[in-house]
Amino acid sequence: MMIAGLVWLTACNEKHTPPNQLSRAEADEGWVLLFDGKSDAGWHLYNKGKTASAWKVEDGALVCKPDTGLQRGDLVTDGIYKNFELLFEWKIAAGGNSGVFINVAEKPENPTTWASGPEYQLLDKAHQDFEVNTKKCGGMFGFPWQDNPLELNPAGEWNQSMIRQLNGKVEFYLNGHLTIRQDFTAAAWHSMVAQTHFKNFPEFGRHTSGHIALQDWAKGIAFRNIKIKDL
Repeated sequence: MMIAGLVWLTACNEKHTPPNQLSRAEADEGWVLLFDGKSDAGWHLYNKGKTASAWKVEDGALVCKPDTGLQRGDLVTDGIYKNFELLFEWKIAAGGNSGVFINVAEKPENPTTWASGPEYQLLDKAHQDFEVNTKKCGGMFGFPWQDNPLELNPAGEWNQSMIRQLNGKVEFYLNGHLTIRQDFTAAAWHSMVAQTHFKNFPEFGRHTSGHIALQDWAKGIAFRNIKIKDL
């Protein structure tokens, strides 16, 4: 089962494999690191390419530090992904707000990552929107929460998330619990989008492949153990 597999993977990593490395079993299963723990290799700023930015590597984590005075923006993968399992750990500042986007179409005419890519919401408990149904942590930003109440680790502690997408059908998990199921190919999905402000962005939610993006926001967010497996 998906949840059991996720729990097993977490336990395996914690006991045997240092952060930002693959165990032998993971490598054999086809997992690939998207972050090596040392550099931002494989990532760039959305619509800006490789440039010095507020994203830094500190203590084995990819960290957004909004107070640096450097170029701000969402960080996106150099690669494009279609059918995958994406696993990542994250911790957020008190009151923080961030997200991970999938199926991002990087084009000058798309001003932001969220103009095309649905967002896996990351939110600290102290944030004013934490209990808002369409903005809940582990949910899909802008769309109703679906499954499984869960306990989020406190600000400053690591949480684990997974996104699974196969042929446009997506599942979100937070700390081993299923939170969202959605089918980006279904008429019901496009009808839902038409009822939100995303209707003003023609490419939003219409892709089943694209870049993965990490959201810059006004407070700090850190990521590690970012790994992906093709399905």
